[in-house]
Amino acid sequence: MAITAQEIADTLVTSERERKGIAQFSDEHPDIPVETAFEAQKLFVQSKLDAGETFVGWKLGLTSRNKQQAMGLAAPLYGRVTSGMLFAHGEPVHLDRFIHPRVESEIAFLLARDITGPATIASVLAATEVVFAAVDVLDSRYESFKFTLSDVVADNASAAGFYLGPIARRPSELPDLSLLGAVVRVDGEVAMTAAGAAVMGHPAASVAYLANELAAKGEEGLKAGQLVFSGGVTAPVPVVAGGSVTFEFDQLGAIEVFGV
Repeated sequence: MAITAQEIADTLVTSERERKGIAQFSDEHPDIPVETAFEAQKLFVQSKLDAGETFVGWKLGLTSRNKQQAMGLAAPLYGRVTSGMLFAHGEPVHLDRFIHPRVESEIAFLLARDITGPATIASVLAATEVVFAAVDVLDSRYESFKFTLSDVVADNASAAGFYLGPIARRPSELPDLSLLGAVVRVDGEVAMTAAGAAVMGHPAASVAYLANELAAKGEEGLKAGQLVFSGGVTAPVPVVAGGSVTFEFDQLGAIEVFGV
């Protein structure tokens, strides 16, 4: 018998609350439609809203060609961000709140105006109030971070938490965002470097993709005041107790993340 979106969401809510990884749903239900997975995502996030959190924006996932190829996909995916996922600058990652957290660098957009489809890089930049350096705290509810597309869509694109950097800049105050560099240091040592172009060629391209995808689905689109986390510039790094990961962004400051 086919599993329902509500059953998927209920299981994910329990997994997150109990901080216990579960087997991917596709092991027993290999043909879950992506539409059902997105409905489960809405229900999963609705449980947070029902508990008093507010909806603050969106996140993109699998925005690099390498990650898409690894998953056998041709496009990114997206999830929803609530107020309870926003962490204060300098706040540690409390490991007892998560299952197996990882962190990755992102560029976040704060929208000054609604964005409707068909959106482009230019229209996204024109509608953006400021951009921030950001860190996406990923925490798959699945054991060993193992999942298919429908699994990860239902799991709200592994969303768990987000940090915004200390500096906000208007896009016009920055050079080409595709050239904006990021350096990741793990316990002080350089682990990886990348530029904004790692995100679909330009971080605003993933925001435009989201706006167009929501329009195609008849969903309410991107609204003024929302944050959009545009996707990983670099690969995720595990968070461990006593360890630190520092993300340094050209002209957007640094974010240091500690595990406790």
